[in-house]
Amino acid sequence: MTRRTTGDAPTPTPTAPPADLPPVPFDPELAAALEALGEQPPLTPQAIPAVRAAAAAGALGDEALGCGGEVVWEERAVAGPAGAPEVTVLICRPAAAPADSRLPLVYFMHGGGMVAGSRRHLMSDVLVWTRTLRTVTVSVEYRLAPEHPHPAPLEDCYAGLVWSARHAAELGADPARIITVGTSAGGGLAAGLALLARDRGGPAPAAQMLLSPMLDDRNDTCSSRQMAGRGMWDRASNTTAWNAHLDGAAGAPGIPAHAAPARAADLTGLPPAYLDVGSAETFRDETVAYAGRLWQSGIPCELHVWPGGFHGFDEFLPQARLSRRAKETRRAWLTGLLTAGQDDR
Repeated sequence: MTRRTTGDAPTPTPTAPPADLPPVPFDPELAAALEALGEQPPLTPQAIPAVRAAAAAGALGDEALGCGGEVVWEERAVAGPAGAPEVTVLICRPAAAPADSRLPLVYFMHGGGMVAGSRRHLMSDVLVWTRTLRTVTVSVEYRLAPEHPHPAPLEDCYAGLVWSARHAAELGADPARIITVGTSAGGGLAAGLALLARDRGGPAPAAQMLLSPMLDDRNDTCSSRQMAGRGMWDRASNTTAWNAHLDGAAGAPGIPAHAAPARAADLTGLPPAYLDVGSAETFRDETVAYAGRLWQSGIPCELHVWPGGFHGFDEFLPQARLSRRAKETRRAWLTGLLTAGQDDR
């Protein structure tokens, strides 16, 4: 069967809403923390070096990765895409797991707007899963835009997935239980990776987890307009990031679905999915629409829209009531997925 993977999705793009729609209010606890932080300027091309420096400063160090001796970790340079440099992956395992375990493997893609971040970025939750759910985690270092626009980041993610599947036994993991996980830009890459693996007949993830995913380069949903100038990632920042990722072509006709998964014409044959997003963020409507199209394609999908959540609320204020709910719900979904008729062989 020939699949349509490029070009606009078959469903029509909704008419742009009025620019003066009232914004969705932030959760009060989150709003107070956001107000205390002060106004955050949007991402511009000139600000990318500063954003990268901030992300590097927040990356987990060696001691944090070890989780007090509960996790063993290493970094490896593995084969990259044809004709491209090697890809570095960070591998984390439960320290107490026997060498011959066949644990689930979480394949992680970090956020950062396609322009910032690293394999050690936004790793706190997946390390909790490594410790408490007994998973092997592989976090991939993909090349960043604008120096490396699409398809470089996605091809790096695909190369890391292929390597992880081929070396699963060596890692103490089960190649039949690979869950791809991505947050923000990494969520968009995780969605694109599922499409690419399907279309190439590559390693098939058992499931995909897309957390506030960056899916639609057209950046013209109701939520993108409604939340302009508000929260941690608004329409202006999104425009900068997509143009970096697509070499200035964001919103143009014919953008490949592997680059912008919201444009995919065919979502059949994809793995089961978990999606979540805040109700008060730019990515709300594209996430909800993608979940709807997965259901329409017969794909099992669980969707959560966190009331009053802005982009990245759970990382910004992890102890907030809403953040704890989101983290507990993700963990419950993973637990159900990993324990349904399975054991650690």
